[in-house]
Amino acid sequence: MVRTGNRFLSLVRLALGPPVRRIRREFAWHAPGADFRVERRGPEGFTHIVATHSSPLLRPLPRADLGLQLNKIVNLRIAAGRLDGVVLNPGVRLSFWHEVGRPSRRRGFVEGMVLDHGCITAGVGGGLCQMTNLLYWMSLHAPLTVVERWRHSYDVFPDTGRTQPFGSGATCAWPVLDLQIENRTSLPYRLSVTVNDTHLTGSWTTTEPHLNRYEIEERGHRITHDGPGLYVRHNELWRLTFDGNGSLWSEELVARNDALMMYAPFLPPAT
Repeated sequence: MVRTGNRFLSLVRLALGPPVRRIRREFAWHAPGADFRVERRGPEGFTHIVATHSSPLLRPLPRADLGLQLNKIVNLRIAAGRLDGVVLNPGVRLSFWHEVGRPSRRRGFVEGMVLDHGCITAGVGGGLCQMTNLLYWMSLHAPLTVVERWRHSYDVFPDTGRTQPFGSGATCAWPVLDLQIENRTSLPYRLSVTVNDTHLTGSWTTTEPHLNRYEIEERGHRITHDGPGLYVRHNELWRLTFDGNGSLWSEELVARNDALMMYAPFLPPAT
């Protein structure tokens, strides 16, 4: 009887979990304390580039189905249409899911690649993490504050062709895992996002010259052997702010990453 009751409760939690999480997120979007009322404007007046980045749409990833990568481009174009032209006025917060909305077939989203506990699978809206990765990386190079970011718990692919430090992305999953960026400055910032035939490209621009420069520095990178065949990768990401004269003005810890490696690491021989 006890086992039957526990199983019933587990099924109830499983069934009620998604709507409950949606209600919680909706409540957070409308609760006092955070302003999610972004505007949309054209590029006029936003002539000063603060941060820009581009990432290829297709990569030679092992075990990754090409069809899912192609479908990802469809999903990214829909998301870009919801995000391009968003303006963060002072005090306003951008929520990725608040702007993009639920990735459903009815809205045109298709099955793309999804990483589920380190395994590659398919899911409607799959591939949108490339967008949150881009937004997170650009925001680290701008005077904006990341108030919600979820790290990837698994390191799925080797570093071949990697141009950014490990752990510099942001995962997303509707509606629980969101990326939220707040403007705590006195200037408005405009987001531009485009998807062409080969790349996803974005930028943050503003209305006045911005002299500070930002760099992301990886510190404390290491791989630990935590059990038979179990390797975990660790690091910290620090944002360095330089003033107009090139002098280091501040250092800020922005992320601490720990990810289970899903491939055999290269380790130096023991001495």
